[in-house]
Amino acid sequence: MAAKMAALPAVKNMWPVKVYSIPKPRIEWTATPGMKAPLKKRDLNDTADTFSPHVQVQVDKLREKGITGHGIKVAVVDTGIDYKHPALGGCFGPNCLVSFGTDLVGDKYDGFNAVYPDDDPMDCQGHGSHVAGIVAAQENEYGFTGAAPGVTLGAYRVFGCSGEAGNDVLIAAFNQAYQDGADIITASIGGPSGWSEEPWAVAVSRIVEKGVPCTVSAGNSGDVGMFYASTAANGNKVMAIASYDNSDYVSLLNISHYTVDNSSKKIDFGSTAGSPAAWGNVTLPLWAPNLDPATPNGGCDAYPADTPDLSKYIVLVRRGSCTFVQKAQNAAKHGAKYFLVYNNAASGASAIDVSTVEGIVAAGMVPAKTGTKWVELLKAGSTVTLEMSDGSDGKVILEESKNNVTGGAVSTYSSWGPTWELDVKPQFGSPGGNILSTYPLKKGGYAVLSGTSMACPLVAGVIALIAEVRGTLDPEVLENLLSSTSNPTLFNDGAKFYDYLAPVPQQGGGLIQAYDAAYSTLLLSRSSLAFNDTDHFTEVLNFTLHNTGKTDLDLSISHIPTKSVYTLAKDSIYASEFPNDVADGHASLKFSESKVSVGAGDSVTIEVMPTPPEGLDAKRLALWSGYIAVNGTGVSLSLPYQGLTGSLHDSKVLASDDTWISKSNDKDELNPVPANTTFVLPVKGQNATDEKPAPALAWKLALGSAKLEAELIPVSGNSTAKSLGAPAGFPTLWNPMGKGSVVWNGKLADGGYAPAGKYKVAYRALRIFGDEKKESDWDKSESPVFGVRYP
Repeated sequence: MAAKMAALPAVKNMWPVKVYSIPKPRIEWTATPGMKAPLKKRDLNDTADTFSPHVQVQVDKLREKGITGHGIKVAVVDTGIDYKHPALGGCFGPNCLVSFGTDLVGDKYDGFNAVYPDDDPMDCQGHGSHVAGIVAAQENEYGFTGAAPGVTLGAYRVFGCSGEAGNDVLIAAFNQAYQDGADIITASIGGPSGWSEEPWAVAVSRIVEKGVPCTVSAGNSGDVGMFYASTAANGNKVMAIASYDNSDYVSLLNISHYTVDNSSKKIDFGSTAGSPAAWGNVTLPLWAPNLDPATPNGGCDAYPADTPDLSKYIVLVRRGSCTFVQKAQNAAKHGAKYFLVYNNAASGASAIDVSTVEGIVAAGMVPAKTGTKWVELLKAGSTVTLEMSDGSDGKVILEESKNNVTGGAVSTYSSWGPTWELDVKPQFGSPGGNILSTYPLKKGGYAVLSGTSMACPLVAGVIALIAEVRGTLDPEVLENLLSSTSNPTLFNDGAKFYDYLAPVPQQGGGLIQAYDAAYSTLLLSRSSLAFNDTDHFTEVLNFTLHNTGKTDLDLSISHIPTKSVYTLAKDSIYASEFPNDVADGHASLKFSESKVSVGAGDSVTIEVMPTPPEGLDAKRLALWSGYIAVNGTGVSLSLPYQGLTGSLHDSKVLASDDTWISKSNDKDELNPVPANTTFVLPVKGQNATDEKPAPALAWKLALGSAKLEAELIPVSGNSTAKSLGAPAGFPTLWNPMGKGSVVWNGKLADGGYAPAGKYKVAYRALRIFGDEKKESDWDKSESPVFGVRYP
C-alpha cells in the first residue's frame, strides 16, 4: 500500500510516523494543592529581578529597563497549559495571557490511537504549564516571573493525558502555530536522531526559513555521549538548546517539627514529600542504620539480624552509592513504613520515588544539614522524634543555597551533538537544572523541575525580549547574536570543574547573555563554523564582522581551543558514554587577519584556516573544537567551531552479530529470545498484546544510519523463495545509534503476510555519507532463526 501511494504523481515524499515520549524532567519538588505561600520568599518588583536563572543570563538587566517582550506571540507546543492558573493569566482567549492555541489530540490520545481535537488546550500532565511559566509567568506568591511576562502565549497541545505523540501531530502543531501568527515557537520535546532530514526537523526548518525563530530542547541523554542530537532540535537553523545548572539550589519544603529527648520545644524542619506520601501527620522516633554521615553507602547493605521492628520508627538513611529503592527495600524487610533520605550534598532536597517498594507508605527527603544534625543527636544517644506534616496545612519553606559544585556548568544530562553530518548542535544554552515554575493547579500549582525542557523556553523568552529591543525577529540574526554573545563555560563532569572549556558539541556557543545580545552593535554573520571530518575537510571558512554602531572599532581575532574528545571507546566500534575520553591535542587556527579596524556601518570578512591536531587516534573519531574570540573596546564576542579527525564513512555502523529477535512486550530492554523461539502471531490485521507478544525485530547500531533495510528469509516451511521481501515497518529511516526494533505481526511491506514457518532477518545499514548504490557502503547482519504461526 505504501509503495502504491508513493508512486502517485501527487506524492513528493513519504515518511513513516514516529512517536516521541513526553520529556521526563527530573522532578525536584511539587507543591501540594492548597499549599500556602512560602514563609520565606523573594522580594519582587518591576526593577529588581533576582531570580537566579534570570541573573545568570542577564534577563534581570533587561527587566530593569522595563523590557518584557510586549507584543510578541510565543507558541508553546507541549502538553497544553493550565490557563486557569492565576500566574498564567486565569483565562484563555482574547485579552488573556494564553490568548491562542488549540488541542490537536484530546485527552485519550496516546500516540497510537485516533486523535479527537478540540478547542481547549488545558494541560492534564504538567510539563507544558511548567514550560509556559518559564516564558511568561506573572507575579505570584513564590516571588518569580517568567522571562518575558509581557508576551502573549499560544498553547498547542500534542499529548493526551498519558502516552506519546506522533511526528504527524507535532508537524501539524508547528504548522498551525505558524498559520496563527506566532512570532516564536518553542517545543521542549524530542527524541534521539541526529539527522536534519528527519521529517519533523525538516518541517520546523521550513518554518524558520519563513522567518519564525524556533527553539527546541537538545534532549536529556547526556549520559549516552556524543552524536546524540535530538530531533527536531537537529534541524537546519533550528535553535537546539542545552541546559546549564542553576547557580542556586531551590527547594520548597513542607514544614514539620521534631523534638529531642521528649522536650516540649518543637523545632521546625523542611522536607519534600516523595512517592508514596501518606504521612498522615504521623509522630514517631527516628532510627538510622548508620550513624556516620561520611559513610557513602549507608542503607545500601542488608540490615543486621538484631534490627528492631522498624514499623515503630521513621527510618533515616543517607543519599548515595545505591538507589533509593534499594535503600527502602532494605528498610521494608524489617517492617519500615516511613522512610526518609537526607541529602549528601548542599542542594536542599528533592522528591524521591520508592512507590514500588512493598510496605513503604510514605517517603521523603530532608536537606543534608538537617539529616546530619539528627544523626549526630542519635549517635550521642538522644531520642529524635518527628512530627510529620502531610502538607494539608499548606506551610512551606523556600530554601535557597549556592550551588558551588555544578552551578553555571552544562548539566550532565544535556545531550551532546553534533549531527551525523557534523553540523554544530546545540547552538547555546540556558539554565534548566533546578528551575521553579508554574504547574497545574490540580497538581499543586508550582514545581521545581530539571531538564533541557526547562532551558528551552527560557531562551524563547529571551528571544522575545531581544526582539522588543532590536525590533527584529529574523531567526538568523537572533541566532548569530545569541551565539556570539554567549559565555562558554568550563567543563564539569558533575563532581567538579576542569581547567578547560566544555567542548562545542556539549554547549555550542555557551550560556546565553540576553542583555549583551540585545544591545550588541557588532554582528557576526555566522553562529558557528563546522569543518567536517577528514574525508570532507573544509580547508577555509569565513565569517563577516558588521559594525552597526556609530563609532569605528579596532578588533583583535584570537583562538581559544578546548580539549579534543573521542567519540568511540578505545578499541571499539561503539560510542563512549559520558564523560568521553579527552586528548590534549587541539587544532591550530590561522586567520586572514588577526587585527582589523571596522568602520561605523562597515563590514570585514575574516578567513579561518584550521590545522587539525596531531597525534589523535583517527579510528576513535576525535572531535576537536574551540572558540574564535573577537575583542575590542566594549566588545567581547566568540564564535564556536568544530571539526573531526577520522572518517565517519569508514566507521562501521552495524556489527555482524548486532541483530536479534526480542518480544514486543520487552520494550525497554529488548532482551534476545533463544534461537528457534516460535511466536503465535495475532490474527491478521490485529496487533500483538502484552499477554501474547509478537516478535520484535531488534538491532543495535554502533553509529547512526540514514537507512536500515531488512529482508525476511525463509529457512523452512512451505515457501521456496529466497526472500519474502521486507517486513512491514522497514526500511527505517534516519536512525540514531543504539538499540531499536520493529514489532512484527506477520505483515510484509507489500501488504501480504508471511506464511507460518521459520525465518531469519537479513539486515543492512547504510554507513554515514554512504551511497545507497554501492554495496560496500552497507554493513550487514543476520538475526538468529525464529518461528511464527497463526492462531
